[in-house]
Amino acid sequence: MPFRFVHTADIHLDSPLRSLALRNQDLAELVGDASRQALVAIVDLCLEEAVDALVIAGDLYDGDQTSMKTARFLAGQLERLHQAGIRTYLIKGNHDALSKIARELVMPETVKIFGGHAETIEITKGSLPVAIHGLSFAKSQAPESLLPKYRPPVQGAVNIGIMHTSLAGSPGHDAYAPCNVLDLHASGFDYWALGHIHLRTHHAGTSTVVMPGMPQGRDINEAGAKSASLVTVSDDRTITVEERLTSVAQFQRVNVDLAGVSEWRDAAEAIEAGLLIERERTASPHLVARLRLIGRTPLNWQIRRDLDLLQTEVELRGDRIGRTWIEKIELTTEAPQSGADVRVADPVVELGVLMRDDVIARSGFRAEVSEMVRDLLTDLPAESRDFAGRDEAALERFLDSLLTEGVEDITARMSAAERGDS
Repeated sequence: MPFRFVHTADIHLDSPLRSLALRNQDLAELVGDASRQALVAIVDLCLEEAVDALVIAGDLYDGDQTSMKTARFLAGQLERLHQAGIRTYLIKGNHDALSKIARELVMPETVKIFGGHAETIEITKGSLPVAIHGLSFAKSQAPESLLPKYRPPVQGAVNIGIMHTSLAGSPGHDAYAPCNVLDLHASGFDYWALGHIHLRTHHAGTSTVVMPGMPQGRDINEAGAKSASLVTVSDDRTITVEERLTSVAQFQRVNVDLAGVSEWRDAAEAIEAGLLIERERTASPHLVARLRLIGRTPLNWQIRRDLDLLQTEVELRGDRIGRTWIEKIELTTEAPQSGADVRVADPVVELGVLMRDDVIARSGFRAEVSEMVRDLLTDLPAESRDFAGRDEAALERFLDSLLTEGVEDITARMSAAERGDS
């Protein structure tokens, strides 16, 4: 008789909204509730598949949570599993170590929370002996590998290890309990249920090593469909892993080329067409799109001047498509060039060229802007700082975009004023 379980991690219940662009209240409510709905989807999956266990490899919470509403919600979901006879095996990650709920919430008796010292739980499913190993973060930091602290594999059993780790490191993730995948394969364990890195990965080798990724993205930097793993350990000890969709709202970047488009209605229709294509290939119930408009278009100045009107127009078209939301519109459009003499013929264009080629190219000017952005980041709360990137290279790309778009906005508005447009 096979042993089956669902493996998930990094649910980050009630994670604060990290996008400054979520100004639509309905969208903010959708994204704000999405982590809870992802947990509901995970519990539903467990019940539908009649699995033996749910394995949560850390970061069920998102930090120092104090909301009893969160506690009641979580208790209700775990009670659903308890009533069905499905056990839950849970370790604490770096975020859980800060959570007050993690310390105070009384769990059903079918929930096992591994402590700060390695433990092994032995069970039997039919004739199949299974050993489940776990170790929680005792503190929010774990600079050294936890692997040497795990107990050795139980002889004759299928050994499943639950670990929260950054492995060898990943962009956008701090180093937590780092370890080498090769060491996991050499550990003698059959399956490693990992957590911490939000991107799904399956590391082939002697053991089955799976990082399921997070079950619900929280912003555009966590784009794409999100999932959990349905794992089956057969009587012959072969292991099968199936990816199952859990995300309610799916963030996606959508590029729309407006090159040569000269009418407002045509631009809106081109954007709607791009959204329709993306909606059709979106696996999750809701599409949350970040639009990026590109190309040389005579509408460049009008789009930049009336971006709020375009946002409203596009949101209406998203409503018409259904379950399609606009998180933000990014502009990289440019005004068309009419010929080699355009610099001399148009003083506004000439000014734009001067700003691009001379002013923003100066290292001193860029350094001043960089300092201003860094000061702003320091003043913002931690959860709101990702808009400028998560590392130095991303910050430099943000500065490039900021300076270039600034020139485009200035010249577009000057062109509108010169034409007498209100």
